Amino acid sequence: MQRIWFKEHSIEEINLIFNTYMTGYLGIKATEIHDDMLVVSMPITDKVKQPFGILHGGASVVLAESVGSVASNLVVEGENYAGVGMEVNANHLRSVSEGTLFAYCTALHLGKKSHVWDIKIKDEKESLICVSRLTVAIIEKK
Repeated sequence: MQRIWFKEHSIEEINLIFNTYMTGYLGIKATEIHDDMLVVSMPITDKVKQPFGILHGGASVVLAESVGSVASNLVVEGENYAGVGMEVNANHLRSVSEGTLFAYCTALHLGKKSHVWDIKIKDEKESLICVSRLTVAIIEKK
């Protein structure tokens, strides 16, 4: 297992990113960082449910894109480069209405100009809820 991160990062440091904007509103938090994987959690609250009381598919996409985008930005040298979402897809496999979701994000491709991430979203029982792929463009900061 090869370490993919540009430098060492703590969970606390990563959560400073997640505590802001939409991710903060939805309660998304980093829970684990491994040499080649970032894991985040999101509680299933009314904020992420659709009118029928189950998880909104769009919330799964926000979770997937958020973890993948942050992961890309942990891989690149942040003074001069940034990762920005380019394409995301998601297959919603199972409905869920309570508990906590966990998104497991691993790299499929880490190139100079793009990254591709595989994100598996599971519930607390390890049931697969959603699979997603995120492509991130690596751009030069101006």
